[in-house]
Amino acid sequence: MASAMILAAGLGTRLRPLTDELPKPLLWLGDRPLIAHIAEQLAAGGVRRAALNKSHLAERFSRDLIAAFPVPVDVLHEPEPFGTAGGLANAAGALGGGDVVLWNGDILIDLDVAALCAAHAERGAAATLAVAPRPAGEGTVGVGAQGEVVRLRGERFGEEVAGGDFVGVHVVGEALRRRLPPRGCMVGDVYLPWLREGRALATFAAPAVWHDIGTVAAYLAASARWLAQRGLQSHVGPGASVARGVDVTGSVVGAGARVEGAGALRGCVVWPGARVDVAARVERAVVTTQGRVVRAAG
Repeated sequence: MASAMILAAGLGTRLRPLTDELPKPLLWLGDRPLIAHIAEQLAAGGVRRAALNKSHLAERFSRDLIAAFPVPVDVLHEPEPFGTAGGLANAAGALGGGDVVLWNGDILIDLDVAALCAAHAERGAAATLAVAPRPAGEGTVGVGAQGEVVRLRGERFGEEVAGGDFVGVHVVGEALRRRLPPRGCMVGDVYLPWLREGRALATFAAPAVWHDIGTVAAYLAASARWLAQRGLQSHVGPGASVARGVDVTGSVVGAGARVEGAGALRGCVVWPGARVDVAARVERAVVTTQGRVVRAAG
């Protein structure tokens, strides 16, 4: 089974001010941070060795957090983000040789990691991108008749029979790992040059429902899906308190948080340890540990 790397060094600019307090992969999702859900998926898929890069708010990736993951993880610090390709290159010593599952730390998707790795091995591909299906001409990736990548970032490399969205999870083989730059992007600096040389990249059909947690609205949507998957109206974590006068619906209240006042909390996430006074109605918002109330746009 391949080893894996979780890319967690990004700045999370689009999610500010949330990412002024936490790196994106540590945003609270249901009963634990997003990155813990990813680690669980990797372990369930048979991954037994993993690495994680950190840079922005690196001190937030505590030893206790990493030790709780269901797979051993080597943590690598980047003084500044090296990029998706550079991060993987920097992890060569921790990961060893062979195939690596690369997972963007802001992606939530119910993906069969074992099936992804098996499909990659069966095709003997240089890399296999997990792609959520869409009609031909739509999405970020074009797929050919043999499941190969024929369109990427607007460049075409063959006849397209289906479209799709690259979901930020892929398997990178040894041949491509040897070409990784010390700084740079997997798509722009590795995959596109490979395709321009007439070489092939494979795709794997990913679930159509997935979340790129790059905005407050996307974060709240992922939280709502977490609740729906468990048949929950809301979730209140251990040690949290909600005043009797507050009606909580479709919301997650983190461990040790306090919701006071009288009114309604609708479609919200209250981070662990946060305190919010609901004077009337708070809707589609994130309450941070430092007391910010950040509402979704629109």
